[in-house]
Amino acid sequence: MDILLCRTCGNAYPVDAELPELCPICADERQYLTADGQVWVKAADIVGDHAAELAEPEPGLTRIDVQPAFGIGQQTLLVRTDAGNLLWEPSGYVDDRMISTIRELGGVAAVAASHPHLVGASVVWARKFRAPFYFNADDHRWITHPDRSIELWRDRREILPGITLVQAGGHFPGSSVAHWAAGADGRGVLLTGDTIAVTANRRAGFMRSYPNYLPLSQRLVRQIVARTEVYGYDRIYGAFGATIDHDARRIVADSAERYLGWMTDRLRDPDEEALP
Repeated sequence: MDILLCRTCGNAYPVDAELPELCPICADERQYLTADGQVWVKAADIVGDHAAELAEPEPGLTRIDVQPAFGIGQQTLLVRTDAGNLLWEPSGYVDDRMISTIRELGGVAAVAASHPHLVGASVVWARKFRAPFYFNADDHRWITHPDRSIELWRDRREILPGITLVQAGGHFPGSSVAHWAAGADGRGVLLTGDTIAVTANRRAGFMRSYPNYLPLSQRLVRQIVARTEVYGYDRIYGAFGATIDHDARRIVADSAERYLGWMTDRLRDPDEEALP
């Protein structure tokens, strides 16, 4: 628990580090600082202020929701397999009760996140369970908590039998998804974070910055689809609890075509066409 946390994004820094004036994650154009400016908190000082709520969306998957939300507020996912468990996108908030609960569920054999915004206290979990924390090499400069548990990777990496990290790019150069082949009753699942966002109408969204409304280029949207469509998947779990439950691979492709249609002016609002 010997870490400092950026209150806005929830990412961890070593407690003995010389802190930057601003968290580089939040100072970047993809993120933001609140009106209060940069606030650092010691992890030990907020123990008891939050609690983990657990749910099981499907067999082999546990969702961990920190309430009240901390930092960006991602929902952590624990993929449980016979070969070990993947902890995906942990919150910056962590306490002994959470660690004990995860231990009872089989512990952690690997830690990963889709991109630097949702790393949280990944190093703490990696240390506790002596597990590697997989961080994409193309985002290396965004590491806020350097540690020997970090294992850099590129392109694709099977980190456990049936669980593969896939670098799709887009939101960040190293933005990734985790493909869980056995999920959705063997039809396949993608854990996407913000690499492919699940929108309110259960379609797919693609952005350079979601809070600041910066779009992605056409090239990068096509790249995301091309790098993920080679994997069989029927379901997507996004970063904040939203799910595309069925037919997700087709929905991602259709959503990308809709996005590209608006970007290239191929799509028009019918009400606009009716104007004199």
